[in-house]
Amino acid sequence: MKPLFPLVPLLLLAPAASAAPRVWAHDGYTRAVFDLPRVTTATTSVKGQTVTVKLGLSLPAAAGKLTVRGLSAYSVSGDTVTLTLTAGFAGARVEVLPAGGGQPARLVIDALRAGTPPAPAAAPKPAAAVTRPASTAKVMRPRVVLDPGHGGNDPGMQSRWVQEAAVNLDVALRVRRELQAHGVDVVMTRETDRHLHPNKALDLDARSRLAKTDEAAAFISIHVNASTNPAAHGVETYYFGQPMPGRSRSLAIQENGGGSIGQQLTRQATNSAQNLLGDLLAQAKLSFSRQLAEKVQANLVQATGALNRGVLTDAFYVIRNPTTPAILIEIGFGSNPVEGAKLSQEAYRERIAVAIARAILDFLNTR
Repeated sequence: MKPLFPLVPLLLLAPAASAAPRVWAHDGYTRAVFDLPRVTTATTSVKGQTVTVKLGLSLPAAAGKLTVRGLSAYSVSGDTVTLTLTAGFAGARVEVLPAGGGQPARLVIDALRAGTPPAPAAAPKPAAAVTRPASTAKVMRPRVVLDPGHGGNDPGMQSRWVQEAAVNLDVALRVRRELQAHGVDVVMTRETDRHLHPNKALDLDARSRLAKTDEAAAFISIHVNASTNPAAHGVETYYFGQPMPGRSRSLAIQENGGGSIGQQLTRQATNSAQNLLGDLLAQAKLSFSRQLAEKVQANLVQATGALNRGVLTDAFYVIRNPTTPAILIEIGFGSNPVEGAKLSQEAYRERIAVAIARAILDFLNTR
């Protein structure tokens, strides 16, 4: 059997599929966002269940199915972007937003539920999308799922300084508070010291199902690392895929339940990673996951001064469904005498939480 690690370079080429949209469902409409190389004009037409947008520039070709409520498919061909609406949706409002806040220029298409009034029009005819300064652009209010790893019958790593499940939950609640202060809807996989199911495989599956909801804009799983080497320290952020060449699977097995269960779930997740290579939309979601991971990792390193262990890929079961951008964060080593002691401090956990939240807000273009 050929080794799996040669698949990694293919996954890392996911940005080639970046013409695929980010999609979020809201009350009354579903939003699709396409990144653009620059601001341009956009002219819209709607015929039946098809929304067609003509741009003043060309984009890389892409096409695929969408499972979000209101949209069933998209295609990009040259200067034309097409969305297929599902039953119950009719019409669209379109806008081109300029680059700003760390985001590129964007084409924003809102598929409207039947009966939802379009944005007020300045003219009775279809016109180029209005371009507004970033400071007055419509603010997206997506939903984020936060997963404090472990809990209940699984305390995670434990040291003389911290218990992982408690630290994960404390940091996640702080992230939630920061996100909610900016109008983001937050779903927690747990809000107390509990498990979702006593069986670890079913517990992780219940968490991962929340990452598949068509209303989730991002899924973030928060963990504390551990090592038999007390000198190991630093932060690292993962998105789903094959492991980097030369790296062991010990951490993935540990976070997937440990022992034979962890090995079994890691094998299943590894098979999923291999199967994703032929799915253009899945690769696009992996690309967005990597973008989110990079933002979180950079913010954590800057806020804490911790060793930058990098943005990595591995087959974590809980983030195996790339139907939404999903990452797993290891916020530090509880087994390290310095880092473990820091993680036990409320002020340090607050710095971590604010860094994570601000990276998420940046990724979602929400201020």
